[in-house]
Amino acid sequence: MAETKKIKTALISVFHKDGLEDLLKKLNEEGVKFLSTGGTQKFIESLGYECQKVEDVTTYPSILGGRVKTLHPKIFGGILARRDNEGDQAQMNEYEIPSIDLVVVDLYPFEQTVASGASEQDIIEKIDIGGISLIRAGAKNFKDVVIVPSKAEYSVLLDILNANGAQTEIEERKMFAERAFGVSSHYDTAIHAWFAK
Repeated sequence: MAETKKIKTALISVFHKDGLEDLLKKLNEEGVKFLSTGGTQKFIESLGYECQKVEDVTTYPSILGGRVKTLHPKIFGGILARRDNEGDQAQMNEYEIPSIDLVVVDLYPFEQTVASGASEQDIIEKIDIGGISLIRAGAKNFKDVVIVPSKAEYSVLLDILNANGAQTEIEERKMFAERAFGVSSHYDTAIHAWFAK
């Protein structure tokens, strides 16, 4: 059935690693390949799982002090490509863009950083760009992609995986997309409130 999608490759880019272990264990058991950056990649490898570096896909290093890591056509193409669109699939082949079926994100803790009394510079560095873009891309393409937009949703996906293996139904992906836009909306509202003060 076309509405059921298998998860083969997961892009994981999270600030909070707590609660991720069980999800990684199950995904690994299901044969899902991991793709990640920086601290998340090291965390995944520390658990004994193979993890491809985003830099190896993009052929670009993490630049500008980590401000630009995932923002690349090979990553966003892999998330946004429509699996039933011949033109999209032809371009995926032409530009060697890997399909990404699951995106797991946990954003920089902007509100907590503001609440801690941090400096303006520290607060600005906690405005997540890549993460929020990954969330929006995954949610936009919910027809083909599962987006887990915060650590609060790790267990929701784990329950689905435990019940059905590494596959999801359209209703589940749409539910995650709705929650993803809730996360991005809340996040931008908090940033806006800080700037407006």
